[in-house]
Amino acid sequence: MADGPAVEVTGISLSSQRIRPGDLYAALPGARAHGIDFAATAVEAGAVAILTDPAGAGRAPAGVPLLVVEHPRSVLGRLAARVYGDPATSMRMIGVTGTQGKTTTTRLAEAGLERAGVRAAVIGTVGTRVGGEDVKTTLTTPEAPDLHGLFAMMRERDVEACAMEVSSHALVMGRVDGVVFDVAVFLNLGRDHLDFHADVEEYYQAKASLFTPERARLALVNIDDEHGRRLAAEATIPVLTFGVESRDADWSAADVRLDRDGSSFVARGPAGQAIRAGCPLPGAFNVYNTLAAIAACVEAGLGEGVAEGIAAAGGVPGRMERVDAGQDFTVVIDYAHKPDAVEAAMVALRRLTGGPLIVVLGAGGDRDPGKRPIMAEIAARLGDLLIVTDDNPRTEDPAAIRAAMLAGVATGDEVLEIGDRGEAIREAIRRAVPEGIVLVAGKGHETGQEIDGVVHPFNDRDVVLAALAERANP
Repeated sequence: MADGPAVEVTGISLSSQRIRPGDLYAALPGARAHGIDFAATAVEAGAVAILTDPAGAGRAPAGVPLLVVEHPRSVLGRLAARVYGDPATSMRMIGVTGTQGKTTTTRLAEAGLERAGVRAAVIGTVGTRVGGEDVKTTLTTPEAPDLHGLFAMMRERDVEACAMEVSSHALVMGRVDGVVFDVAVFLNLGRDHLDFHADVEEYYQAKASLFTPERARLALVNIDDEHGRRLAAEATIPVLTFGVESRDADWSAADVRLDRDGSSFVARGPAGQAIRAGCPLPGAFNVYNTLAAIAACVEAGLGEGVAEGIAAAGGVPGRMERVDAGQDFTVVIDYAHKPDAVEAAMVALRRLTGGPLIVVLGAGGDRDPGKRPIMAEIAARLGDLLIVTDDNPRTEDPAAIRAAMLAGVATGDEVLEIGDRGEAIREAIRRAVPEGIVLVAGKGHETGQEIDGVVHPFNDRDVVLAALAERANP
């Protein structure tokens, strides 16, 4: 229901603090407050209209045109797309979902496209890049108004393709509403976000909602994953499959070779393609990520040159990232903070070393507590030494989180508990031996550590480099 005279809207925002003259202010109900409480501030800043629900409409400032919808979030994405002139339709859109690998896949696609001469953008956990330049955003998938505003900026900068992570939160909360992806990629599904979803089935259904005509034109699905096989059968859009183990996949990887510096293989496609490919990141799971990036770009009509670009690109921040200061052992930083990811990283590294594998691992507070003992059990079983430490405790007692992790460790496994993350990393570096590997897991690219509501500067890479310098110059 619309109430008030017609006005010209030039932008849209959920935040009253970010309103610009000509914007529509989206006053949505929230967990702690209703957006209408801040409507006066938005109007003072130049908002020309308000989108809200019936409860908000009853408290809206007088004289401001209202758009009243029972569930305003359900129309927010489509409305934002319209306000900005449907900018996503001006470029090829690749959306990637999965428990693991979203960041790596999208970043590899972006790097490969840029090197192949395609002006590209990427949106995700590590941040947003447009034409090779970093753009500050706060969420893995920005809220719909910010997302469509980003697309409008990309259009102005002549971006030809955008690869973006699509989280389950984004799908459930409508952040990608108003976007129809040319190719939607499903990588895998494991235990994660059970603090948000009731169970794994609900988590799967959230992911599966990406593979519908309202959200995508073509599905590219990993059928080496059990949930991928289910999705390939249930998706309501055309499906192409990929896999390394499945011989009947449309896209497959042949002649796979793995080493500490990455992998090489031949990507075989449904049109008879035989594309030489490589990835600068170690681990068999990165063969999947690379294959997905190549196949998605080809199926989006962006050419096969992306494979050569990926092979020549650098790594991805905080994703199986090697830190090398001339030491005679390997140090890897990885974002692994869920059971499947910890296992994948450790299996990959175990295959690459004849020496001991030391892992530094914590678990985040205010998140699914059930995964804590599972992660620790995996790390202790697959590693030679597990150092249990703090991740982002947030509002929880760090010692209680560590205790929950330690409860999953079997008797006889070599384990240390060092709450101070910096000291835990330094101890791992001190204990490393030639040809061995140290894995610092959980925080990856992050540059802060959240403790009791305060984010303290902390970067695993910086701490590792300092520890390596201390070891070299005792």
